[in-house]
Amino acid sequence: MDEQMPLPLGGAEAAARVAPAVARQAVQWWLALHGGGATAAQRNAWQRWRAEDAEHERAWQRIEAVSGQLAGIPSPLAAAALAAPASAPRRRAVHLLTALVVAGGGAAMLRQSPAWQAWNADASTATGERRTLRLPDGGTLVLNTDSAVKLRYDASLRAVRLLRGEILLRTAPDAQRRPFLVQTADGTARALGTQFTVRQHDGFVHVGVLEGAVELRPAAGQGQARVLQAGEEGSFTRDGVGVAQALDAGAGAWADGMLVAAHMRLDAFLLELSRHRRGHLGCDPALAHLLLSGAYPLADTDKVLLALTAALPVELHYLTRYWVTLRPRAAID
Repeated sequence: MDEQMPLPLGGAEAAARVAPAVARQAVQWWLALHGGGATAAQRNAWQRWRAEDAEHERAWQRIEAVSGQLAGIPSPLAAAALAAPASAPRRRAVHLLTALVVAGGGAAMLRQSPAWQAWNADASTATGERRTLRLPDGGTLVLNTDSAVKLRYDASLRAVRLLRGEILLRTAPDAQRRPFLVQTADGTARALGTQFTVRQHDGFVHVGVLEGAVELRPAAGQGQARVLQAGEEGSFTRDGVGVAQALDAGAGAWADGMLVAAHMRLDAFLLELSRHRRGHLGCDPALAHLLLSGAYPLADTDKVLLALTAALPVELHYLTRYWVTLRPRAAID
């Protein structure tokens, strides 16, 4: 999140972009002046900075435009922006506001960005972390690694918005008979008394039904919908729903801290394992086709990698602790 890139623009707006360094200066000036206790000398220096360059003034006008809407931006961003200067929340807030000034957008653009959605999440997990929540209706929500959700419970609806990553839900009966929806960037999954997983991929959503049934409805599918029954899985994009398939044997095992493989290719296994550890994890292309089966605990991915060297003709090569490649095991003369 600290490395959030500026939001893209084109045409005349792109020509008027503010350099990141200047945008950051404007944000820092805004924070200094709105944090309380700004001195006359600081205000004079700020005015001189604005007058030094037309780009400085353009950057200041942009942060002023954003600040006019900051009252509508709830915690945690507003609070973090005015936190202690050396704090991590303050640094992250500066990154977000700087990106906004560079792009020339307003608070509406900020709300649409993945970085803002992560800031505004009701619950989230870091890489390698899993978390279980009790929902207001008595149901259970489990977040997989690097995931974030926003909850909405009101008189007519129970909804979980999946901002990123993967979740497992165990729904509970509702005395008010409110529908239970998982909302995603590509459409919704409606629970029909069930236990199921939902994973947001780049451009599509995958759903696996462990119990009950789930209705999949794409955002732009013109009324298309498909109901998955227990033991089925399927995917949908914004425009349509794919064919239902038999549920993978290891579906949902991550909620119990396990990665289950059943004749899984090594490259696919490493791709899944890499979601639970920081850095790069890959293999020599000559090893990609190797198959493995078993249940592997996710609490210690280094131990999982060592286990692979016992099960397959591979060895580990560490460029650093965070850059690991599996290569063919060297022959012993």
